[in-house]
Amino acid sequence: MSNKWLLLIVLGISLTTHFAFFGNPNQTVFDEVHFGKFISGYYTHEYYFDIHPPLGKLEIAGFAKFFNFKPEFSFAQIGEKFPDNKYLALRFLPSLAGALLPVVIFLLALQLKFKPQAAFTAGFLVAIENALVVQTHYILMDGFLLLFGFSTLLFYFRRKFLWMALFGGLAISIKWTGLTFLALPFLIEVFYLFKEKNFLAILKLPVYFLLIPLFLYFSVFVIHFSLLTKPGSGDAFMSSDFHNENVFKKFTELNIQMYQSNQRLTATHPYGSQWYSWPFMARPIFYWVSQGEGSREAGIASENSRIYLLGNPIIWWGSSITVLLSLMYVVRHRVIKILLGGYFLNLLPFIGIKRVMFLYHYLTGLIFAVLILVYLIEKQDSWAWLTSKKIFIGLAIASTVVFIYFAPLTYGLPLSPKSYEARVWLPSWK
Repeated sequence: MSNKWLLLIVLGISLTTHFAFFGNPNQTVFDEVHFGKFISGYYTHEYYFDIHPPLGKLEIAGFAKFFNFKPEFSFAQIGEKFPDNKYLALRFLPSLAGALLPVVIFLLALQLKFKPQAAFTAGFLVAIENALVVQTHYILMDGFLLLFGFSTLLFYFRRKFLWMALFGGLAISIKWTGLTFLALPFLIEVFYLFKEKNFLAILKLPVYFLLIPLFLYFSVFVIHFSLLTKPGSGDAFMSSDFHNENVFKKFTELNIQMYQSNQRLTATHPYGSQWYSWPFMARPIFYWVSQGEGSREAGIASENSRIYLLGNPIIWWGSSITVLLSLMYVVRHRVIKILLGGYFLNLLPFIGIKRVMFLYHYLTGLIFAVLILVYLIEKQDSWAWLTSKKIFIGLAIASTVVFIYFAPLTYGLPLSPKSYEARVWLPSWK
């Protein structure tokens, strides 16, 4: 089968998983209560403050404009029912970003010289990873971060440095952790250019790894400031004359305040987790619940609908194991060095962070781990009775079965108490 057909199959599967039950529930879910307010700010022009750069919110606000979205909903609390269907315009772009991500992973794997069946498996696993579906199904920013970030790597390995710089700038403009997607190719370039003693080429690196991304990052804030012209809730975080200085001073002050606010966050959260627990998926996140209707008179327990940020255990734990195994192959395989570099670069920023962190901070590392998993399977073809093709097929079937099994917690579908308990495999998942 040609690579074109494999790509189309990955895209079809991914569109299915990411747009299945689109719009369910018609209530606010998890951090939609924050991002919904921020997006509404671009319509009311009231200044808001967020600890992350504004690109993702700007994209959603701009797209929703085409559907006559009005800032009439308060996004006051989780579980608040939307009054109409216009909230679907806010959820569309994150879902689309999530649906396109497996295609980028498929193309990236091919660029790293994976065989077509291995590249297809990588894209397929990302398409049916439950936590990735959850995190891109709602008004959340990580789908943009992952799509732009891995597109940065795709263009780097294709030696398209301008596109790499542009997508790197987009990733940083979603969250600062997007810097790691530029850090990996930068370190690779520096290593090889020093090895080749090509010092003149090293002097050109700041153009692609600093100037272009920084210009794009700054431009996003220029748009941000031009839309938020009225006093708002965010003024409490800024100086008294913030709205009266020039755009460069606004940019500087806001970014300093974003950093300081990140450092000041000390609140705990019942579903918070530490970085070293993420590969084990020890603490998923409870996003939403709806109490079902039961017959108390008949003594029948009601069915509840829940949304958990819970990964596909086959993919999650299998990839974590292979990350450890890959350390034995790091000397012999250049691809393993690259993928492990990406994996640990994306854990590194969280090691020194003191504020509460969550399982979704691991999603970038998870995708690198999936690529490592597939790559090692491709290279372990030494048993005649168990070829890599058979392993890929078995992995795909097992992962699909588990995806379907946990789908009610991914899409917020009703489950009886007994069925719910059957899916709580670890005490820490409650």
